[in-house]
Amino acid sequence: MRPVDRRTLLRAALATAGAGLLASCGEDNTPAGSMDHQSTGHGSMGHDSMGHDTAATPTPHPTGRLPKGFVGPDGPQVRAAEAARKPGRIRDFRLTATTGQIDLGGKTVSTWTYGGRLPGKPIRVTAGEVVRARLSNQLPADTTVHWHGLSLRNDADGVPGVTQKNVPTGKEFTYEFTAANPGTYWFHPHTGPQLDRGLYAPLIVDDPNEPLDYDDEWIVVLDDWLDGVTGTPERVLAELRRGMGGGMSGDSGYMTMGATSPVLGGDAGDVRYPHFLVNGRLPSAPASYRGKPGVRLRIRFVNASGDTAFRVALGGHRMTVTHTDGYAVNPVQTDALLLGMGERYDVLVTLGSGVFPLAGVAEGKKASALAVVRTGAGSAPTTRTRPRELDGHLVSYRELKPADDVRLANRAPDRTETLKLTGSMMKYDWAFDGKPYDLSHVTPVRAGERVRLNFVNTTTMWHPIHLHGHTFALGNGLRKDTAIVLPRKTLTVDFDADNPGIWMVHCHNVYHAEAGMMTLLGYRT
Repeated sequence: MRPVDRRTLLRAALATAGAGLLASCGEDNTPAGSMDHQSTGHGSMGHDSMGHDTAATPTPHPTGRLPKGFVGPDGPQVRAAEAARKPGRIRDFRLTATTGQIDLGGKTVSTWTYGGRLPGKPIRVTAGEVVRARLSNQLPADTTVHWHGLSLRNDADGVPGVTQKNVPTGKEFTYEFTAANPGTYWFHPHTGPQLDRGLYAPLIVDDPNEPLDYDDEWIVVLDDWLDGVTGTPERVLAELRRGMGGGMSGDSGYMTMGATSPVLGGDAGDVRYPHFLVNGRLPSAPASYRGKPGVRLRIRFVNASGDTAFRVALGGHRMTVTHTDGYAVNPVQTDALLLGMGERYDVLVTLGSGVFPLAGVAEGKKASALAVVRTGAGSAPTTRTRPRELDGHLVSYRELKPADDVRLANRAPDRTETLKLTGSMMKYDWAFDGKPYDLSHVTPVRAGERVRLNFVNTTTMWHPIHLHGHTFALGNGLRKDTAIVLPRKTLTVDFDADNPGIWMVHCHNVYHAEAGMMTLLGYRT
C-alpha cells in the first residue's frame, strides 16, 4: 500500500468516526530523546564488537544446559542478520533499575522502577537507528531487560540463561541492537515476576516516512498494581504455586476467584489487585491529557500488566484502529479495544469539546483504570464513570486486516509445530505439552522456513502467547507478536524464520510463565 493510499483511507475513516480524542500529555508520554548522548558511530566506551560492556558485564552469551546444534545468540548467523538490517546512527540511553518511593496519585508505594519513574521514560528512535542502552542494576536482585515485540539480534533479547546471564546487583550490561521496524513496543525484565513491579517503559520506533496524518500523540500504559500495597510479586507467585489443591480456597491471600469474562471465555485472571493504573496513576488522581477540539490524536496503547486484560474506551468518541503490535492494519472503527498482557494498539481519534473519561476496565475483575482528556469546560469524571462505549462495538482479530505492505507473502508452511497449552489452577502447573520450562528442550526450525505454530489451549484459562524476535500472522494475515488463545480453542499462526538464534515462546501472564508456561524455539546450525 502506498503511503498516500493509507492516508486517504484513514482520513475517510476519521471523517465518519465523529468526535475523537486528542490530548497532549506531559511526563512520561512526551517523545524522549536519548537519555545519555548520541553518537554517529561505534565509539570507544569499553564495549566489545557487539556493544556489550567489557568492564563490568557478566558473560553475555552462556549456553548453560541448552542443547548443541543450534545457532548461538552471538553466532555468525546472528551477526549477519544484524548487518542485513543496515544499522544506522547509534542512540545512547541509560537505564537505572532502582528501588524507591513512587507516588501513584495520593498513595506512595515502595517499588522498583527505571529511573524512579512510572512508567519509565520512553525510549524513542527512528527506524534503522541503533539503540545502545546501558543498564545499571541498582536493585537488590539480579535482572535483565527484554525488548518486547522487536525483531532484534538474539544476543540483545534479555532472556537469562538463554541469551545472557542475569545482571547482578551493582553491575552494568549494555544492550545494542538495530530498531529496524517502526511501531509501538515496550521493555521490561525477563527475570522472575519483576514485570509486576514498576519495571516497564514504552519503546517507540518512528517511521521516517510516516503515512499517518495526525497532530499529536499520547502514550497510554495500562497496569494492574499490588507491589508495596498488599505484598510483592514474589509473594504472589509463592502462594499461587501452592495451587488450589494445596489447601487454598478462592479469595484467600492473593488468589482471586469469580473473576469471569465471556469475552475471555471464562476465568479472567488469577490475582487480586487493589489498584489499576493508567500511566502510573490511580483513578482517584488520574493522568490527564489537555488538547483542543478538532485535534487528530494518535493514541499508543500498551498493556504492561501482569495478570489483567483491559477493555479500553474513550467516552464520547469512536476510535480508528491503525496498528496492532506495531504493524499497520487497514483502518477499522471501534468503540472499544481488548488488550491482553503484552499487546499494543495504535488508534486515531478526533477530539470533541469537553472533558472525557478514558476508561480501562479490568476485564472480569469489577474494577477500572481511568485517565481524563480535557479539551474544554466540563466536570471531571468520577472513579465510577463507565463510558457507554465500553459496551459498544469491541473490535476482534478477525475484523483487522493487515496493510498490504506488511502482509506475509502467500506461501505454504515448510514446518508445522503444535504446542499444547496445559495446566490448571488446582496444581498451578501451567506449561507447554505438560512439561514446565526446561532449557534442554528446544523446538527446532531452520532459517528460511515458513513455520506454522498451532497453539492448542487444553486449559480452562485464556493465555496471551508471545513469540520473541518475530512477528507472526494470524489466519487472516493480521501481524502480531502477542495474541490471546481462548480456553479450549486453537490459534494457528505463521511466521518466516528470518531471525536466527534461540527464542522464547511463553504466556504473557507473568505468573503462568514463571510457573512453567515457557518454551524455546531454536534455529538449527
